[in-house]
Amino acid sequence: MPGYLLHMGATVMCAHGGQAMPASPFPRVKVGGQPIATQPVPWTVAGCAFVPPAGNGPCVMGTWMTGALRVTAGGMPVLLQDSQATCVPTGTPLTVAVTQVRVKGQ
Repeated sequence: MPGYLLHMGATVMCAHGGQAMPASPFPRVKVGGQPIATQPVPWTVAGCAFVPPAGNGPCVMGTWMTGALRVTAGGMPVLLQDSQATCVPTGTPLTVAVTQVRVKGQ
């Protein structure tokens, strides 16, 4: 399914309101002047408000399970607005709230 490419300026959040950012974006390809993100790179989550009674902790990292099927950067699939991710250790999803709206991939 086609979707807009994710980049450093995208707003990606965990289910509890924490802000997620790519640990190392792909610097050779830029969209809107900001580097894009590729699939195998983990995302760090800051500001997760989840404090469970059982004690598995707040969201600290996001791992992307899906990426573009036809668009790659440096041999790795780029991340799209509709890509799916899971937070560790809570298992909740990351949600893409805002991204650039000029470049699409599939």
